[in-house]
Amino acid sequence: MKATQPDFTAPSRARPRQERSQQTYDLLLRVAGELLAEVGMDAISTNMICARAGVTPPALYRYFDDKYAVLEALGRRLMGRQNIVLEQWISRHEAGGVDALSAHIVDLLRDTAAVTASEPGAVWILRALHASPRLVHIRVESHRYVTDRLVEAYARHVPDIDRGELWQRLRLSVEIGFAVDEMLQEEDRIPSETAFLYAANVLRGALD
Repeated sequence: MKATQPDFTAPSRARPRQERSQQTYDLLLRVAGELLAEVGMDAISTNMICARAGVTPPALYRYFDDKYAVLEALGRRLMGRQNIVLEQWISRHEAGGVDALSAHIVDLLRDTAAVTASEPGAVWILRALHASPRLVHIRVESHRYVTDRLVEAYARHVPDIDRGELWQRLRLSVEIGFAVDEMLQEEDRIPSETAFLYAANVLRGALD
């Protein structure tokens, strides 16, 4: 049974239905991401987002209850984009078996990190997904989905391994992979490619 992708559309008050509404919604998220990169999670406010976006507070509250709802939307969008990378990676390598999947772990790490790096305010989005009790479930749901999909990709090639044990191994590996991604948002003393290669070796070892 294939894992079901979590609903990573934002739980907003009113989902954008018209092009103009979607443009306003996208503008608010873009501005929020930019402001996060500048001032961080604690200082950002809905009034600050409205002022930068050039919209009135009622326009923002049409879609979001408060700044945490904005952060949730940003987190869901980032997790969804990362999961698209995962699906593309599985499609390319699943048929090649365990050897092909393991040989290309570094590609998955690299491509996921590229998506994260392209997201304005990514480091603060990731911090919010760890720090806020209202947002933790988004990260956990996404990481469990990634684990479920990897179990599906690996399990048919290793039928003798108990699926529960395989899930646990892969869940830990997923957390390591995302931890490397998050570290690279802040640590500039380790070249990213070095981090990807080292992490890929660790993950291959965990799956042997």
